Formats: sequence, structure tokens, C-alpha cells
Amino acid sequence: MPVGVTKQAETVQSLWNGSWIAALATGVVVWGLILWSVAFHRKKKHSKEELPPQVRYNLPIEILYTVVPIIMVGVFFFFTARDQDYVNVVSGTPDVKVKVEGFQWSWRFTSEYAGKTAQVVGTPVADYTQGPQLVLPMGKKVEFDLNSPDVIHSFWVPAFLFKRDVIPGVTNKFEIETLNKPGVFAGRCAELCGVDHSRMLFSVKLVTPAEYDQYIASQAGAQ
Repeated sequence: MPVGVTKQAETVQSLWNGSWIAALATGVVVWGLILWSVAFHRKKKHSKEELPPQVRYNLPIEILYTVVPIIMVGVFFFFTARDQDYVNVVSGTPDVKVKVEGFQWSWRFTSEYAGKTAQVVGTPVADYTQGPQLVLPMGKKVEFDLNSPDVIHSFWVPAFLFKRDVIPGVTNKFEIETLNKPGVFAGRCAELCGVDHSRMLFSVKLVTPAEYDQYIASQAGAQ
């Protein structure tokens, strides 16, 4: 796996690239047929006919433009369903479990690791580096349990190529393997949720497993 890319991100990126390639290929065929029709099926300059020759009731052509789109939709559906099942898998045995609570207008992160708990609560900020920071170990499986006490929010870390709605009364879950490089990554709410939606910012800091052990121990001790 390339440095700085999660398995889920690779899957999403592959599906995205494949969709664009298929869409562009379809566009080239459609544009080609349009130009061909314009060039070879237009009314001749000195023709007395009101319309150029018309093609009607051509069974092979009608079957072609019915069957081909069905096949295309079927292929899109297959790959989308396959990749969706993969990225939505929750093993139930994560290295770290994080309870994410989105509220108007910030976040509460409660991390459980090796029998210890650490909690971070934020307030609305103008810069993600000033918001609540979720610390996670590099290259580890993390399960996120998402909930909200007020309105719908959306938990999004662009670097992870993954986001999920945070819905009142519903616990959404997803699991990822974190990036295998250290760094601080921006996170935000991606669902318009009220007056301070734009200030509902946070960050995710990835550290080595040894550094995470020290962090979780110090946070649990302080609490």
C-alpha cells in the first residue's frame, strides 16, 4: 500500500477513476455519433427533399441502444456494490474505538484503547488547528461510532477519502485503517447544520504506536 493512502481510500479512488474512464469512453462514442450524424445525415444543399433520409424501425439498432445502456448500468452497479460492501465492513475488533459526537457546533471525541479512555471536547473555531484534536496511531484499525444530540452533522476528514453522516438517534459506524505516515490532517462538518457550521472544525493527528501509548496513558491519567 502506498505511503499515506488507506486501503479504503485506494478502493474509493479506484472506483472513482474507473467511473471517469467509463464516462469519458461513453462520451467519446456519443460525440463521435453526433458528429457522424451531422456530417453524413444532413440535408443536401440542392436536395428537393424536405428532410434527409430517415432511419426507422431498425430492430438491430433499437436492440443495441437498449441493451448497451443496461449492460453499462449493470457494470457500474456491480463495482459500486462490491466496493461499498468492502469500505462499510466493521470487523468488531479494532485497535482503537472512537465515539464521535457532533453537536452544534463542535465535536466530542472519546477514544478507547487498551482498556483506557481519553476524551477531547471542542468549541467553534475559525482555524482547524485550534479545534479539538483527535490523536490516533498510524497504520491501525480504528472504529468510529457516530452520533448527534441535536441535528444532522457529517464527519469528514478529506485526507481519509471518507465521510459519514452523524444523525440524531442513529449510531453510524465505519472502520478504517489509518494512514501509515505521521501528520496533522484537517477535519470538518460536511452537512449544513446551523449558524456556526463553518466553524465546526477539528484535526486528526497521526503518531507512532509508541507515541500513542504515551498519549493515551497521559490523557487517561489526567482524567
